[in-house]
Amino acid sequence: MAGPDVIVIGAGVVGLSAAIAAQSSGLNVLVVDREGPAAGASAGNAGAFAFTDILPLASPGILKKAPKWLLDPLGPLSVPPAYALRIAPWMFRFWRACQPSRVAHSTAAQTSLMDLSRAELEPFLAATDTLSMLRKEGNLQVYESEAEFRASLPGWEVRRNHGIEFRHVKADEIATIQPGLASRFVLGTFTPGWYSIADPKLYTLALAEHFRSRGGVIERAEIASLRVIPNGVDVVAADGKLLQAGKVVLAAGAFSHRIAKSLGERIPLETERGYNTTLPSNAFDLRTQITFGGHGFVVSKLSTGIRVGGAVELGGLALPPNFKRSEAMLQKARTFLTGLNPEGGKQWMGFRPSLPDSLPAIGRARATPDVIYAFGHGHLGLTQSAGTARIVADLLTERAPPIDLTPFSPQRF
Repeated sequence: MAGPDVIVIGAGVVGLSAAIAAQSSGLNVLVVDREGPAAGASAGNAGAFAFTDILPLASPGILKKAPKWLLDPLGPLSVPPAYALRIAPWMFRFWRACQPSRVAHSTAAQTSLMDLSRAELEPFLAATDTLSMLRKEGNLQVYESEAEFRASLPGWEVRRNHGIEFRHVKADEIATIQPGLASRFVLGTFTPGWYSIADPKLYTLALAEHFRSRGGVIERAEIASLRVIPNGVDVVAADGKLLQAGKVVLAAGAFSHRIAKSLGERIPLETERGYNTTLPSNAFDLRTQITFGGHGFVVSKLSTGIRVGGAVELGGLALPPNFKRSEAMLQKARTFLTGLNPEGGKQWMGFRPSLPDSLPAIGRARATPDVIYAFGHGHLGLTQSAGTARIVADLLTERAPPIDLTPFSPQRF
Protein backbone atom coordinates (compact mmCIF):
# COMPACT_ATOMS: atom_id res chain seq x y z
CA MET A 1 0.00 0.00 0.00
CA ALA A 2 1.40 3.39 -0.98
CA GLY A 3 2.14 5.88 1.77
CA PRO A 4 0.63 9.36 1.94
CA ASP A 5 1.81 12.20 -0.22
CA VAL A 6 2.44 14.29 2.89
CA ILE A 7 2.94 13.63 6.59
CA VAL A 8 2.25 16.61 8.83
CA ILE A 9 3.92 16.31 12.22
CA GLY A 10 1.80 18.23 14.71
CA ALA A 11 -1.97 18.38 15.29
CA GLY A 12 -2.12 21.88 16.71
CA VAL A 13 -3.80 24.74 14.90
CA VAL A 14 -0.85 25.35 12.55
CA GLY A 15 -0.36 21.69 11.68
CA LEU A 16 -4.04 20.97 11.11
CA SER A 17 -4.54 24.15 9.08
CA ALA A 18 -1.58 23.17 6.89
CA ALA A 19 -2.93 19.63 6.56
CA ILE A 20 -6.33 20.93 5.42
CA ALA A 21 -4.74 23.32 2.93
CA ALA A 22 -2.62 20.49 1.52
CA GLN A 23 -5.68 18.23 1.38
CA SER A 24 -7.60 20.94 -0.46
CA SER A 25 -4.75 21.02 -3.00
CA GLY A 26 -5.43 17.39 -3.84
CA LEU A 27 -2.78 15.75 -1.68
CA ASN A 28 -3.22 12.63 0.47
CA VAL A 29 -2.27 13.75 3.99
CA LEU A 30 -1.49 11.94 7.24
CA VAL A 31 -1.21 13.93 10.49
CA VAL A 32 0.88 12.55 13.34
CA ASP A 33 0.98 14.02 16.84
CA ARG A 34 2.45 12.89 20.15
CA GLU A 35 -0.83 13.50 22.01
CA GLY A 36 -3.53 14.10 19.41
CA PRO A 37 -5.38 17.22 18.21
CA ALA A 38 -5.39 20.41 20.30
CA ALA A 39 -3.22 18.99 23.09
CA GLY A 40 -0.78 21.88 23.45
CA ALA A 41 -0.80 25.67 23.14
CA SER A 42 -3.62 25.46 20.59
CA ALA A 43 -5.95 24.47 23.43
CA GLY A 44 -5.13 27.04 26.07
CA ASN A 45 -4.32 30.28 24.28
CA ALA A 46 -6.32 33.50 24.61
CA GLY A 47 -8.28 32.82 21.41
CA ALA A 48 -7.21 36.00 19.63
CA PHE A 49 -6.42 36.64 15.98
CA ALA A 50 -4.00 39.41 16.88
CA PHE A 51 -3.43 40.83 13.40
CA THR A 52 -2.46 44.19 14.88
CA ASP A 53 0.47 42.68 16.81
CA ILE A 54 3.04 43.42 14.13
CA LEU A 55 5.73 44.60 16.54
CA PRO A 56 8.19 41.87 17.54
CA LEU A 57 8.66 40.97 21.18
CA ALA A 58 12.35 41.57 20.56
CA SER A 59 12.49 45.39 20.60
CA PRO A 60 14.24 48.27 22.37
CA GLY A 61 11.10 48.77 24.46
CA ILE A 62 11.29 45.30 25.96
CA LEU A 63 14.96 45.87 26.82
CA LYS A 64 13.91 48.84 28.94
CA LYS A 65 11.21 46.88 30.76
CA ALA A 66 13.00 43.55 31.10
CA PRO A 67 15.33 44.32 34.04
CA LYS A 68 12.42 45.43 36.23
CA TRP A 69 10.22 42.52 35.15
CA LEU A 70 12.97 39.95 35.69
CA LEU A 71 13.34 41.04 39.32
CA ASP A 72 9.76 39.88 39.94
CA PRO A 73 9.57 36.05 39.76
CA LEU A 74 5.80 36.32 39.19
CA GLY A 75 5.98 39.28 36.80
CA PRO A 76 5.33 39.52 33.04
CA LEU A 77 8.75 38.10 32.12
CA SER A 78 10.74 35.60 34.15
CA VAL A 79 13.56 33.11 33.78
CA PRO A 80 13.69 30.38 36.46
CA PRO A 81 17.21 30.29 37.97
CA ALA A 82 17.47 26.59 37.10
CA TYR A 83 17.14 27.49 33.41
CA ALA A 84 19.12 30.74 33.22
CA LEU A 85 22.44 29.29 32.01
CA ARG A 86 20.80 27.09 29.40
CA ILE A 87 18.86 29.93 27.83
CA ALA A 88 21.78 32.38 27.75
CA PRO A 89 22.62 31.80 24.02
CA TRP A 90 18.98 32.38 23.05
CA MET A 91 18.86 35.55 25.16
CA PHE A 92 21.98 36.83 23.40
CA ARG A 93 20.29 36.33 20.02
CA PHE A 94 17.17 38.01 21.40
CA TRP A 95 19.26 41.00 22.50
CA ARG A 96 20.80 41.28 19.02
CA ALA A 97 17.32 41.16 17.48
CA CYS A 98 16.36 44.23 19.55
CA GLN A 99 18.59 46.51 17.45
CA PRO A 100 16.43 49.12 15.65
CA SER A 101 17.42 48.02 12.13
CA ARG A 102 16.53 44.42 12.90
CA VAL A 103 13.26 45.43 14.56
CA ALA A 104 12.28 47.33 11.40
CA HIS A 105 13.11 44.27 9.30
CA SER A 106 11.13 41.94 11.59
CA THR A 107 8.17 44.33 11.70
CA ALA A 108 7.95 44.48 7.91
CA ALA A 109 8.13 40.70 7.67
CA GLN A 110 5.60 40.20 10.44
CA THR A 111 3.24 42.63 8.75
CA SER A 112 3.41 40.72 5.47
CA LEU A 113 2.50 37.47 7.22
CA MET A 114 -0.26 39.18 9.22
CA ASP A 115 -1.79 40.70 6.08
CA LEU A 116 -1.74 37.33 4.35
CA SER A 117 -3.19 35.56 7.40
CA ARG A 118 -5.99 38.06 7.72
CA ALA A 119 -6.86 37.76 4.03
CA GLU A 120 -6.86 33.96 4.23
CA LEU A 121 -8.75 33.62 7.53
CA GLU A 122 -12.41 34.03 6.62
CA PRO A 123 -12.23 31.98 3.42
CA PHE A 124 -10.49 29.26 5.43
CA LEU A 125 -13.12 29.39 8.17
CA ALA A 126 -15.89 29.24 5.57
CA ALA A 127 -14.28 26.26 3.84
CA THR A 128 -13.94 24.38 7.14
CA ASP A 129 -17.47 25.20 8.38
CA THR A 130 -16.09 27.14 11.34
CA LEU A 131 -17.00 30.70 10.33
CA SER A 132 -19.70 30.82 13.01
CA MET A 133 -16.94 30.62 15.64
CA LEU A 134 -15.38 33.93 14.58
CA ARG A 135 -15.97 36.99 16.78
CA LYS A 136 -15.18 40.63 16.06
CA GLU A 137 -15.33 42.32 19.46
CA GLY A 138 -12.10 44.31 19.45
CA ASN A 139 -9.36 44.75 22.00
CA LEU A 140 -8.93 47.46 24.63
CA GLN A 141 -5.40 48.14 25.85
CA VAL A 142 -5.37 50.15 29.07
CA TYR A 143 -2.80 52.39 30.76
CA GLU A 144 -2.40 53.48 34.37
CA SER A 145 -0.68 56.79 33.66
CA GLU A 146 -0.02 59.41 31.04
CA ALA A 147 3.63 58.29 31.00
CA GLU A 148 2.70 54.67 30.23
CA PHE A 149 0.36 55.83 27.48
CA ARG A 150 2.98 58.11 25.90
CA ALA A 151 5.54 55.29 25.97
CA SER A 152 3.15 53.24 23.81
CA LEU A 153 2.69 55.91 21.13
CA PRO A 154 5.70 55.04 18.91
CA GLY A 155 4.35 51.50 18.60
CA TRP A 156 0.91 52.80 17.64
CA GLU A 157 2.48 55.11 15.06
CA VAL A 158 4.15 52.09 13.44
CA ARG A 159 0.76 50.37 13.32
CA ARG A 160 -0.84 53.48 11.81
CA ASN A 161 1.79 53.51 9.08
CA HIS A 162 0.85 49.92 8.31
CA GLY A 163 -2.83 50.79 7.98
CA ILE A 164 -4.05 49.38 11.31
CA GLU A 165 -7.17 51.08 12.67
CA PHE A 166 -7.29 52.15 16.33
CA ARG A 167 -8.38 55.04 18.49
CA HIS A 168 -7.06 56.38 21.78
CA VAL A 169 -9.73 56.79 24.45
CA LYS A 170 -10.08 58.52 27.80
CA ALA A 171 -11.61 57.24 31.01
CA ASP A 172 -15.24 58.04 30.09
CA GLU A 173 -15.05 56.10 26.81
CA ILE A 174 -13.18 53.25 28.49
CA ALA A 175 -16.18 52.85 30.78
CA THR A 176 -18.49 52.77 27.77
CA ILE A 177 -16.46 50.15 25.94
CA GLN A 178 -15.93 48.01 29.05
CA PRO A 179 -17.86 48.80 32.24
CA GLY A 180 -16.28 47.70 35.49
CA LEU A 181 -12.65 48.60 34.87
CA ALA A 182 -10.90 50.10 37.88
CA SER A 183 -10.45 53.87 37.88
CA ARG A 184 -6.65 53.44 37.99
CA PHE A 185 -6.79 52.99 34.20
CA VAL A 186 -6.95 56.54 32.92
CA LEU A 187 -6.29 56.05 29.21
CA GLY A 188 -6.70 53.30 26.66
CA THR A 189 -6.43 52.31 23.00
CA PHE A 190 -9.26 50.46 21.31
CA THR A 191 -8.53 48.30 18.27
CA PRO A 192 -11.79 47.33 16.52
CA GLY A 193 -10.04 45.09 13.99
CA TRP A 194 -9.15 42.54 16.66
CA TYR A 195 -10.81 39.21 16.00
CA SER A 196 -11.13 36.18 18.25
CA ILE A 197 -12.37 32.61 18.10
CA ALA A 198 -15.17 31.29 20.32
CA ASP A 199 -12.83 28.76 21.93
CA PRO A 200 -9.39 27.81 20.55
CA LYS A 201 -9.56 24.17 21.65
CA LEU A 202 -13.01 23.63 20.17
CA TYR A 203 -11.88 25.36 16.97
CA THR A 204 -8.80 23.14 16.63
CA LEU A 205 -10.89 20.03 17.31
CA ALA A 206 -13.35 21.20 14.64
CA LEU A 207 -10.47 21.45 12.18
CA ALA A 208 -9.46 17.89 13.06
CA GLU A 209 -13.01 16.69 12.42
CA HIS A 210 -13.17 18.54 9.09
CA PHE A 211 -9.85 16.99 8.03
CA ARG A 212 -11.05 13.49 8.95
CA SER A 213 -14.42 13.98 7.23
CA ARG A 214 -12.57 14.44 3.94
CA GLY A 215 -10.53 11.29 4.27
CA GLY A 216 -7.63 12.59 6.35
CA VAL A 217 -6.07 10.35 8.99
CA ILE A 218 -4.67 11.45 12.36
CA GLU A 219 -2.38 9.04 14.23
CA ARG A 220 -0.89 9.35 17.66
CA ALA A 221 2.87 8.84 17.81
CA GLU A 222 5.90 10.67 19.14
CA ILE A 223 8.28 11.39 16.29
CA ALA A 224 11.95 11.03 17.13
CA SER A 225 13.70 11.77 13.85
CA LEU A 226 13.54 12.27 10.10
CA ARG A 227 15.71 10.57 7.47
CA VAL A 228 16.13 11.60 3.86
CA ILE A 229 15.54 8.74 1.43
CA PRO A 230 15.31 8.62 -2.37
CA ASN A 231 12.04 10.24 -3.45
CA GLY A 232 10.86 11.06 0.05
CA VAL A 233 11.38 11.08 3.79
CA ASP A 234 11.41 8.43 6.53
CA VAL A 235 9.55 9.53 9.66
CA VAL A 236 10.84 7.55 12.64
CA ALA A 237 8.69 7.29 15.77
CA ALA A 238 10.13 6.96 19.27
CA ASP A 239 8.89 3.36 19.44
CA GLY A 240 10.73 2.49 16.23
CA LYS A 241 7.69 2.56 13.94
CA LEU A 242 8.59 3.81 10.50
CA LEU A 243 6.37 5.98 8.29
CA GLN A 244 7.20 7.17 4.79
CA ALA A 245 5.93 10.02 2.65
CA GLY A 246 6.96 12.01 -0.36
CA LYS A 247 7.05 15.17 1.73
CA VAL A 248 6.92 16.11 5.43
CA VAL A 249 5.65 19.26 7.13
CA LEU A 250 7.19 19.79 10.56
CA ALA A 251 4.71 21.77 12.68
CA ALA A 252 5.27 20.24 16.10
CA GLY A 253 5.35 23.51 18.03
CA ALA A 254 7.79 23.65 20.92
CA PHE A 255 9.14 20.18 20.11
CA SER A 256 9.96 20.95 16.46
CA HIS A 257 13.64 21.86 16.89
CA ARG A 258 14.38 18.45 18.44
CA ILE A 259 13.08 16.72 15.32
CA ALA A 260 14.81 19.18 12.97
CA LYS A 261 18.10 18.40 14.72
CA SER A 262 17.96 14.89 13.25
CA LEU A 263 18.45 16.52 9.82
CA GLY A 264 21.51 18.41 11.06
CA GLU A 265 19.54 21.64 11.59
CA ARG A 266 20.17 23.68 14.73
CA ILE A 267 17.30 26.12 15.13
CA PRO A 268 17.34 28.24 18.31
CA LEU A 269 13.77 27.62 19.39
CA GLU A 270 12.86 28.25 23.01
CA THR A 271 9.72 27.78 25.03
CA GLU A 272 7.68 30.67 26.35
CA ARG A 273 5.66 28.94 29.03
CA GLY A 274 2.26 30.62 29.16
CA TYR A 275 -0.11 30.44 32.14
CA ASN A 276 -3.79 31.16 32.54
CA THR A 277 -6.92 30.57 34.56
CA THR A 278 -10.26 30.02 32.85
CA LEU A 279 -13.22 31.16 34.95
CA PRO A 280 -16.90 30.37 34.39
CA SER A 281 -18.66 32.53 31.79
CA ASN A 282 -20.61 34.43 34.46
CA ALA A 283 -17.47 35.49 36.32
CA PHE A 284 -17.58 38.95 34.71
CA ASP A 285 -19.54 40.84 32.07
CA LEU A 286 -16.69 41.04 29.56
CA ARG A 287 -17.48 43.01 26.39
CA THR A 288 -14.08 42.96 24.64
CA GLN A 289 -10.63 41.51 25.18
CA ILE A 290 -8.66 43.65 27.63
CA THR A 291 -4.88 43.92 27.45
CA PHE A 292 -3.05 45.00 30.58
CA GLY A 293 0.22 45.71 28.79
CA GLY A 294 2.06 47.02 31.84
CA HIS A 295 1.36 43.74 33.60
CA GLY A 296 1.82 41.37 30.66
CA PHE A 297 -1.55 39.63 30.57
CA VAL A 298 -4.98 39.74 28.95
CA VAL A 299 -8.54 38.89 29.89
CA SER A 300 -10.47 37.32 27.03
CA LYS A 301 -14.04 36.19 26.51
CA LEU A 302 -14.57 32.66 25.24
CA SER A 303 -17.74 30.71 24.65
CA THR A 304 -16.57 28.43 27.45
CA GLY A 305 -15.52 31.04 30.02
CA ILE A 306 -13.41 34.06 30.90
CA ARG A 307 -9.69 33.44 30.40
CA VAL A 308 -7.10 35.38 32.44
CA GLY A 309 -3.60 34.72 31.22
CA GLY A 310 -0.41 35.61 29.43
CA ALA A 311 3.05 36.55 30.68
CA VAL A 312 6.30 34.92 29.57
CA GLU A 313 8.32 32.37 31.49
CA LEU A 314 11.39 31.24 29.60
CA GLY A 315 11.73 27.86 31.27
CA GLY A 316 11.98 25.13 28.64
CA LEU A 317 10.03 21.91 28.39
CA ALA A 318 11.12 19.97 31.47
CA LEU A 319 10.66 22.18 34.55
CA PRO A 320 7.42 21.67 36.50
CA PRO A 321 4.72 24.36 36.15
CA ASN A 322 4.75 27.28 38.57
CA PHE A 323 1.04 27.95 38.97
CA LYS A 324 1.78 30.82 41.33
CA ARG A 325 2.08 32.77 38.07
CA SER A 326 -1.55 31.98 37.21
CA GLU A 327 -2.60 32.96 40.71
CA ALA A 328 -0.71 36.26 40.52
CA MET A 329 -2.46 37.26 37.29
CA LEU A 330 -5.85 36.27 38.67
CA GLN A 331 -5.24 38.32 41.81
CA LYS A 332 -4.39 41.36 39.68
CA ALA A 333 -7.50 40.80 37.57
CA ARG A 334 -9.61 40.86 40.74
CA THR A 335 -8.17 44.28 41.51
CA PHE A 336 -8.54 45.60 37.95
CA LEU A 337 -12.09 44.36 37.23
CA THR A 338 -14.77 45.40 39.69
CA GLY A 339 -16.98 42.48 40.58
CA LEU A 340 -14.87 39.73 39.01
CA ASN A 341 -15.67 36.41 40.68
CA PRO A 342 -12.40 34.42 40.94
CA GLU A 343 -14.03 31.18 42.04
CA GLY A 344 -14.24 27.97 40.03
CA GLY A 345 -11.26 28.63 37.76
CA LYS A 346 -9.20 26.01 35.95
CA GLN A 347 -5.44 26.58 35.68
CA TRP A 348 -3.34 25.76 32.63
CA MET A 349 0.24 25.99 31.43
CA GLY A 350 1.35 25.54 27.82
CA PHE A 351 4.44 25.83 25.65
CA ARG A 352 4.70 28.62 23.07
CA PRO A 353 7.44 27.89 20.52
CA SER A 354 9.50 31.07 20.08
CA LEU A 355 12.49 32.17 18.05
CA PRO A 356 14.72 35.07 19.11
CA ASP A 357 13.54 37.55 16.46
CA SER A 358 9.82 36.80 17.03
CA LEU A 359 9.37 35.45 13.49
CA PRO A 360 8.42 31.83 12.78
CA ALA A 361 10.51 29.39 10.77
CA ILE A 362 8.66 28.76 7.49
CA GLY A 363 10.51 27.17 4.62
CA ARG A 364 12.39 24.12 3.41
CA ALA A 365 14.95 22.15 5.40
CA ARG A 366 18.60 22.56 4.51
CA ALA A 367 19.01 18.81 4.02
CA THR A 368 16.10 18.30 1.62
CA PRO A 369 13.36 20.32 -0.08
CA ASP A 370 10.96 17.51 0.82
CA VAL A 371 10.79 18.69 4.46
CA ILE A 372 8.99 21.97 5.10
CA TYR A 373 9.20 23.72 8.46
CA ALA A 374 6.23 25.63 9.89
CA PHE A 375 6.86 26.38 13.56
CA GLY A 376 8.07 29.00 16.03
CA HIS A 377 5.06 31.33 15.91
CA GLY A 378 5.32 32.26 19.62
CA HIS A 379 2.11 33.97 20.77
CA LEU A 380 0.79 34.10 17.20
CA GLY A 381 0.16 30.50 16.15
CA LEU A 382 -3.61 30.87 15.95
CA THR A 383 -3.30 34.33 14.38
CA GLN A 384 -0.95 33.21 11.62
CA SER A 385 -2.32 29.70 11.10
CA ALA A 386 -4.34 30.34 7.93
CA GLY A 387 -1.56 32.34 6.30
CA THR A 388 1.05 29.72 7.19
CA ALA A 389 -1.24 27.01 5.81
CA ARG A 390 -1.47 28.84 2.48
CA ILE A 391 2.31 29.13 2.28
CA VAL A 392 2.85 25.46 3.16
CA ALA A 393 0.33 24.31 0.55
CA ASP A 394 2.09 26.45 -2.06
CA LEU A 395 5.49 24.98 -1.16
CA LEU A 396 4.11 21.44 -1.28
CA THR A 397 2.64 21.97 -4.74
CA GLU A 398 5.60 23.96 -6.12
CA ARG A 399 3.62 27.20 -6.41
CA ALA A 400 5.25 30.53 -5.67
CA PRO A 401 4.37 31.63 -2.09
CA PRO A 402 2.37 34.88 -1.87
CA ILE A 403 4.97 36.65 0.30
CA ASP A 404 8.76 36.78 0.47
CA LEU A 405 9.87 33.95 2.76
CA THR A 406 13.47 35.15 3.13
CA PRO A 407 12.87 36.71 6.61
CA PHE A 408 11.29 33.44 7.80
CA SER A 409 14.06 31.17 6.54
CA PRO A 410 14.82 28.39 9.04
CA GLN A 411 18.51 28.87 8.16
CA ARG A 412 18.63 32.60 9.04
CA PHE A 413 20.32 32.15 12.41
